[in-house]
Amino acid sequence: MRLTTKGRFAVTAMIDLALRQQAGPVTLAAISQRQQISLSYLEQLFGKLRRHNLVESTRGPGGGYTLGRDAQHISVADIILSVDEPLDATSCGGKENCQGEAGRCMTHELWSNLNQRMFDFLHSVSLQKLVDDQVAKGMHVELRPSIKKAISSVPVVKPIRVTAPNSVFALGTAGNTKNN
Repeated sequence: MRLTTKGRFAVTAMIDLALRQQAGPVTLAAISQRQQISLSYLEQLFGKLRRHNLVESTRGPGGGYTLGRDAQHISVADIILSVDEPLDATSCGGKENCQGEAGRCMTHELWSNLNQRMFDFLHSVSLQKLVDDQVAKGMHVELRPSIKKAISSVPVVKPIRVTAPNSVFALGTAGNTKNN
């Protein structure tokens, strides 16, 4: 049994979101940049997280994602299971047909017990605990992102509108139409 990048990235992105949502909805682009996770991959993960009510989305300018419920009520198991990450160490996927017609293998109970302990452990760890751990490690979170102003030191000059013909030939034609 191994946890793939899908589960790891989902948990990482949720920690990032929980750390920063106090300033308003957090964009996936910002999470992508900070955590070095592909934006399209995050979009897939957050679609699943949203369907499981772990996050809520806000559209439009200033939009992004916020937690669907309080961080202390979201467990790591909730996050991993919502992105379809299997937590199964058995070779039969829990179907108890490890050896085909012969039934369960000799180690089926061992792996089933491991599954239960992993789930219990991941269920006991809240998203809030992971956030608190990051803050305790000295993680500094800027709640008000610095706004980059689009102000240039060069003044904007409006173009002058010219009503004269744009070539010598047009000038000659313009003069003939006025005389006729």
